[in-house]
Parts: sequence; structure tokens; C-alpha cells
Amino acid sequence: MSIEDKHVKIAEAEDIPSDARLPTSHGEFRIRVFHEESTGFDHVGLTLGDMFGPDPVLVRIHSECLTGDALGSTRCDCGAQLDAALMQIQESGWGCLVYLRQEGRGIGLHEKIKAYHLQDMGADTIEANLMLGHPADARDYRIAAKILKTVGISSVCLLTNNPDKVQQMRELGINVVERMPLVVGVSEDNVDYLTTKVERMGHTIDPDSLNGK
Repeated sequence: MSIEDKHVKIAEAEDIPSDARLPTSHGEFRIRVFHEESTGFDHVGLTLGDMFGPDPVLVRIHSECLTGDALGSTRCDCGAQLDAALMQIQESGWGCLVYLRQEGRGIGLHEKIKAYHLQDMGADTIEANLMLGHPADARDYRIAAKILKTVGISSVCLLTNNPDKVQQMRELGINVVERMPLVVGVSEDNVDYLTTKVERMGHTIDPDSLNGK
């Protein structure tokens, strides 16, 4: 994979950079916005502390999930993962959360809700995407790699249950020194969804977590 720099730049208006202080319930972060010309989307790099040190930076690459992140849906674990990642970065004292506008694993909100409808009819999360003519996972992490490099990060401890994300980031030139699991928000509403991720997408989640232990 390669990163097309011409498609990625910090969004600016009248020479004022999209770069500001962002106080949150998880500490004071720095927010920077990155515009992806090929999609028209604005993505976010949220950092806490300095990005330089002897240890790999704790990083979460989080794909947008309106239903989970903003509306508190328990059909997925996204909202719980976002909150837990920010909490872990705060506890670590430094780190970065990359927030990507890749709703529904890259198929968009409209199609994601269609997929939810198919899941309500009995399809699993992969079958629903395929029935709509989409891949199981349509996300592209080139912009994430560019954001990490722009904020000065090259070696990371990646908060994820997805080994494919680790592999893609390595192919894009990010040194993933360690993968740290992020298993939170498991409920009766999403246990089948998470089981499908384990059995059909290779996600690494302790089976005991899905059995309520």
C-alpha cells in the first residue's frame, strides 16, 4: 500500500489551521482535522501529551459509528470502545485517537441501517453487507497512517481486536510494536455481532468475554 499525499492535507480556512485545544471529560486533548480530498471527509487526530518517547504511543484508530458513539446503541461495542480508549489514553498520560469518518465499516450510514434491517431479518453482519453489494469491510487506513505520521508517531501500541488492522498499518509504514485488546461493551444485543467478528473476521476476543464470564 502507498499513501497519496496529494489527497491528504490539514483543512484550513483563511490561513487559520484546524488545530485547537479540546478539554474533555477524559483530559485536555489537542484536536487536529485532516481533509481527505478523494472522499471529501474530514478526519480527526486527537492527541494527549507529547508524541515522543522511548515507548510506543498508545493509539486507537476508531471508525465513526453515529448509532454507537453518539446515540448509545448497544447493537455494537463502538461507543464503549471509544470511551474506553480515551480513558486508557488519559490513564497512560499520552496517546492518540484517530477518528475516521468511515461509518458502517466504510459503507456509510444509509447502507449501514439497511444492513441493520437485514440483520433484524436474520442475516449476520457480514451477510448483510454482502447482500447489499458491499465487502464485509470496506475501510481504507491510508489516511490513518498519514495522520499518525503527521502528528509525529511512528511506533505504536494499537488498541484493537482486529489483526487485519494491525497488518494494514504495518504495510502503510507504521511500526505496530504491540496490539492491546479492547473488549468492552459486550451485551445481549451485540454478542452475536461480536461472535461473528471472531468466527468470520478473525477478531481476537476472549470467548469468556462473550459468554458473560
